[in-house]
Amino acid sequence: MRVRFLADADLNKAIVRGVLRREPSIDFLAAHAAGLRGMTDPRGSGGAAEHQRVLVSHDAATMPAHFRKFRSDGKRSAGVFLIAQTLDIGTAIEELLVIWLASEASEWENRLEWLPL
Repeated sequence: MRVRFLADADLNKAIVRGVLRREPSIDFLAAHAAGLRGMTDPRGSGGAAEHQRVLVSHDAATMPAHFRKFRSDGKRSAGVFLIAQTLDIGTAIEELLVIWLASEASEWENRLEWLPL
């Protein structure tokens, strides 16, 4: 199964728009569409897991600790991709496209990865 993405509320919307412009068939849901707008990181992680989507976020400050706690509580995750705010939008778009094209969703389960890979 292909990777399905969930952008958290903090993710630069230009990344989501750019990915979908390049490949409209990608399943990339924004936080507000999933009912996660304004939720805390732990609830966002849970929401992504509930929707079986890899969470895509800029939140390097708190997300790694929340993810570790989420996993240590025995919960399963579709995965998390962290994108530094300083990474240019074009590179972020390319990375997500390559991941979608060249991998299966199961490869990212329970993993937190920084982009670029």
